Amino acid sequence: MTRLNLALLIAVLFSALYLVRTQYESRRLYVELEKTAALSHRLEADKERLQVEKRAQATPLRVEQISKDRLQMRTATPAITQYVTYKNGSATEGARE
Repeated sequence: MTRLNLALLIAVLFSALYLVRTQYESRRLYVELEKTAALSHRLEADKERLQVEKRAQATPLRVEQISKDRLQMRTATPAITQYVTYKNGSATEGARE
């Protein structure tokens, strides 16, 4: 009878230790899940912010301003436009000659 009681006591102790370990692991994983969800939310917000910045950087007015300032480009007007014309045939024939 005492052997049975001792076996049951050992089984209960192992069961209790396993339960404590499982609860600890469950809490650790839950905290990790919450951290990951917070990181995901922060990354999504950063992505949205960067997309807004990208759209703001690519506006036609900004592109025109940069082309004038950095590249010294100017707006095309009829006074500075050069027209190319081909005589006696198409453009491919003129390129072969």
